Amino acid sequence: MAYRKVRAAHTGSLEREELQASALDLEWDMEKELQDPGLGLDRFQLECVEHRTVGNSNRADPDPDLEPIQPSVSVSPHGRFERLQEDPNYISHFTRAPPKGQRRSSCSLVKYLLAGVGLFILGLLIGHYAHSTDKPTPEPPTDTDLLEELLRDITAEKIQALHRDLSQTYSYDNEEARAKHLYQQWTDLGLTDVQLSNYSVLLSLPGPSSSRIVDRASHECFLPSGAQCDPRNHNNNPTADQHFSYAAYSATGSLEAVVVDVQYGGLEDMRRARTTMNVTNQIALLKLGQAPLLYKISFLAEMGFGGVLLYMDPCDGPRDQSLWHKAFGVTLNPGGDPSTPGYPSIVGSYREEWPNLTSLLVQPISASLAKRLLNIQSVGLGSPCTPLAMPAASERRKIQLTIGTHSIYKTVNNVCGYLRGKTNPDRYVLVGSRHDSWHKGTAADWRGGSAMMTQIITSVTKQARRGWEPDRTTLFCSWGGSALGNIGSFEWGEENRVVLQSRAVAYVSLHSPVRGTETLRSTASPSLQLLSCIRGGSCPGPNVSSLQIPGDVSFFANHLAVPTMEFAFEQTKAEEMTAEVILRLVNDPVLPFYPLDIALDVQDKLKDDPLRTPRLLAAAASLRESSAFLQSETMRPANDPKERDPSHVRMLNDVLRDLEKSFMVPHPPPGVYRNLLYSLNGKVPQFSILKYPLDPLKHNAVNKSLSLIINAINSAEKLIHCGLDLFENSPDDTN
Repeated sequence: MAYRKVRAAHTGSLEREELQASALDLEWDMEKELQDPGLGLDRFQLECVEHRTVGNSNRADPDPDLEPIQPSVSVSPHGRFERLQEDPNYISHFTRAPPKGQRRSSCSLVKYLLAGVGLFILGLLIGHYAHSTDKPTPEPPTDTDLLEELLRDITAEKIQALHRDLSQTYSYDNEEARAKHLYQQWTDLGLTDVQLSNYSVLLSLPGPSSSRIVDRASHECFLPSGAQCDPRNHNNNPTADQHFSYAAYSATGSLEAVVVDVQYGGLEDMRRARTTMNVTNQIALLKLGQAPLLYKISFLAEMGFGGVLLYMDPCDGPRDQSLWHKAFGVTLNPGGDPSTPGYPSIVGSYREEWPNLTSLLVQPISASLAKRLLNIQSVGLGSPCTPLAMPAASERRKIQLTIGTHSIYKTVNNVCGYLRGKTNPDRYVLVGSRHDSWHKGTAADWRGGSAMMTQIITSVTKQARRGWEPDRTTLFCSWGGSALGNIGSFEWGEENRVVLQSRAVAYVSLHSPVRGTETLRSTASPSLQLLSCIRGGSCPGPNVSSLQIPGDVSFFANHLAVPTMEFAFEQTKAEEMTAEVILRLVNDPVLPFYPLDIALDVQDKLKDDPLRTPRLLAAAASLRESSAFLQSETMRPANDPKERDPSHVRMLNDVLRDLEKSFMVPHPPPGVYRNLLYSLNGKVPQFSILKYPLDPLKHNAVNKSLSLIINAINSAEKLIHCGLDLFENSPDDTN
């Protein structure tokens, strides 16, 4: 077979002339495999199980002098794996002698052949007269025609009409009614097996009155936005924005303490604050950014703080004076129902008494209120902008923080519908949107995604009625409870975890496809980077992060490690590109995943990291070499069309799909994704667990993180070898 031939060339042990001279002698003999189809498959599966073992490996360290990091290439070249696509111009230059048994029985077969031909002709005549009046079945459209039909059917006018329908018909408060509307709409459009699932979950909601901050020196009372309130009146009739300026799943109650400026909550910021005073039960004034919020919250709790006031420094956002007086809302929920961590909230599930996810009183505030609490008299918003910080000689303020959120069990609803695949119906491409928002004033967020989702469903079901049958199943879902911690998607994912682990192929997000930007933005995990280049995409290179892709991507990337993608634009271009990506994922015989892009991303993350080691660099170089070989033209096995056998294509697709699973770690730090390929800042690639280790105060925390990374790289390379072994001759095969 071609693989054995090119593997020798890859190692440099054969000259090119020797390869050409011996090409005819290396014909792939599949007679044994055809006689016993299970033999090759069982052998391959056992080998892959052996290769996938992660942990303490006996694999010798690769040579550290292997190919050094070359960050100049951010995405892999086009054109890999075309060897498995149907090639209409392929002409085999090899002939194969018939098996001996076939030659011995050829004479007797002639008699049966003549009789069969006679019966066949008779059947044709009968069929011709019996069905001469039947209309011919229309041919299903080709992939090119299908794509053009889909894109012509997606117009701004249709999306706007769907958006108006969602805006005018259903109120914010009735989430169940919105879910039932989508259920009926998708059923009418022709999706099969549309399901409406619901879960009783614990929600953290604002109390009857807004949170308050009282300055003990001046006795002034402030709402989170910075507006003044009456400290004796708990019912200040706040606006919706003020009422929903809270931290979901925060501790509740009242705390009187000193405000401590901890800036972004970095390790040095924390040490500096602790050297100046006893921080036990004090209130930290914390900027958002530079590190995961949940990571910083857990760090502050470990240091003994009693409360946290969150704000965004104006220097970190747009220069807009109106933002100075706006508070905001956050959730401290990493995902799912807090009362059923790790398992779904179905009838009969045990529920933990865990209404709060932190011991701290947490409250978001506006930048103007943060400026007052920091005793800053004036601040510059010019260029360069002056970050907010407490003056060195300034006296710390003492405040009383009161938070009155409450927890209640409510029902969230999900809607999921299937468009069944023909060849691989047990392989799912998931497309997700949502039908809820933080509060009524932000309802346009979910309506944009739902309108786009419905238009895509309309277009693909229209083509299905015309005879198109996708290769894989498309699973469209709209999630409830997204704003408070992706609750609906987590509960559904936990309920179907076992099925999804073996069947989910990719997740395409429509969480926030319209963001009012004139520039097309795409975020994709490394496996799908090249798809972001379609139709004039910017090909941004490695840019996926746990902060850039918000919402319901979390469960599928963080717990299933399937490749993910999202486009965002102000018009219909994001919708068109999303439709094309979905079509590629459900229709391409070989999944459009690129192993070399994963290897390049790993090298980019290590390129400037001071914690990198020679062993780690060598492992990354070896992964790149193996990935490049699998993806190269050298691996094009064109000497036998049998290598397009569906079972081999399916096994190769499973290898490509599972590559990102190699980079899953069991217990990441709070706020850090389990998928190591997701950095926290897409513009600065870096392994998150190196910058934010699990136990930052322990000296061996970094060594543990390095071990997790090198084990992940070795696991990925073993899986790559499983893909290479698909083209290896069986040692038992003989010519």
